[in-house]
Amino acid sequence: MFKTGEILKATGGKLLAGSPESVLGGVSLDSRTIKKGGIFIAINGRNFDGHDFIDKAIQKGAACVVSERGMRLDRIKGAAFIKVNNSQKALGGIASYHRMRFDLPFIAVTGSNGKTTLKDMVAWVLSARYQVIKNEGTKNNQIGLPLALLGLNDKHQAAVLEIGTNHPGEVGYLAGIYKPNIGIITNIGPSHLEHFGNLESVFKEKFSLIRNLSRPHLAILNRDDKFLGPAVKKSGGRVFRVSFGFDNRSDFMASDVKELGNGLGFRVNGHQGIVLNTFCRHNIYNALCAVAVARILGMDYRGIALRLRSFDFPRGRFKPLRRNKVNFIDDTYNSNPLSLKSALDTFGNLACHGRKIFIMGDMLELGGKEKAFHCQAGRDAARVSDVMIFTGRLCRFAAEEALRSSALKKIFICRDSSEARKVLFKKVIPESRDIILVKGSRLMRMEYIFS
Repeated sequence: MFKTGEILKATGGKLLAGSPESVLGGVSLDSRTIKKGGIFIAINGRNFDGHDFIDKAIQKGAACVVSERGMRLDRIKGAAFIKVNNSQKALGGIASYHRMRFDLPFIAVTGSNGKTTLKDMVAWVLSARYQVIKNEGTKNNQIGLPLALLGLNDKHQAAVLEIGTNHPGEVGYLAGIYKPNIGIITNIGPSHLEHFGNLESVFKEKFSLIRNLSRPHLAILNRDDKFLGPAVKKSGGRVFRVSFGFDNRSDFMASDVKELGNGLGFRVNGHQGIVLNTFCRHNIYNALCAVAVARILGMDYRGIALRLRSFDFPRGRFKPLRRNKVNFIDDTYNSNPLSLKSALDTFGNLACHGRKIFIMGDMLELGGKEKAFHCQAGRDAARVSDVMIFTGRLCRFAAEEALRSSALKKIFICRDSSEARKVLFKKVIPESRDIILVKGSRLMRMEYIFS
């Protein structure tokens, strides 16, 4: 609940109608879901303009409208009306105001790969003891994170939110709204290079999370990462740095990794064995982060291990699927050079009694290095695959490189995922013993191949 005056303070807006003492309900950006007494924020989005739906929101009972545009008072019909310079920033201001009402562990997750899996994993482990709020799916941007934060209520005992970015300044902006106590950076890799240019800029963007931490200013960093490792070693200042990795200097160190019948097992600091329902070794890093957060918040190793054992990895993240008696690995959520290399390394190590078939879609937003990254992908794919199907404009570079690396293997080039599906089922004709890895950037819609 808010008062109109609190919304004014949070947004820095101007009250054109209504009383500062009016009591308001929750926030909505959608006139179809606004509840009586609620606050409607009119945001100009990519596919819609909320200002076109102010009348509908008021008709449905909105008690307050936050808008970048003015409005005739006879159309407001008793609702409070606040004019702001930027509605999206007003949403962030209201969310930040709401966050300051609570005193509980606020945990933020960012990095080039693994953010969503780690966010879900940390929330799952902590939920054994605490009432946890998290952002659903990948709602980690300037709209999704504030809306998730506005879902906080008195029942919650911990918050775990993912912070995403594809343009410089977004992590710092969102961290400034969220004001986390604990900040996790998974890794630094070549993602969104179209906008960041190089890995140093990616590191600078991700590390702005650490610069925006609230007390006790606790950073959890990947010691094995080329960029984050040196940052762990720095001492002094207000930030306390905790590390994770395979390096024996890590505060939370993985060892004794073993492949089990249905996943991976390993130990953390020599303690209770951890079992994960995945064959992807990069998820050991996610588990180490989850262990670190849970230990910091007072959970014991046995309880943490029990929760991790039952964690169900999200769709599209190297998830085994069985479709029409064919074995697929769904890694279609997204793709960049670091995540692709991890997927191919795991794919290469999988036991298989048939063929290993790799279907790849373009990796997007890589800027001037897109050709080089796709050529490397082609070489890596040829090393571990028996059959390769490449989809998209950029994947032609990968296909050409794969052909140079292994001319005897079957290689197909397709326009899109629809054509790739036809090639798979009409030319390659998968058998029950084959394993098919499908991966590509989100816009390539690679999931169509097995859906």
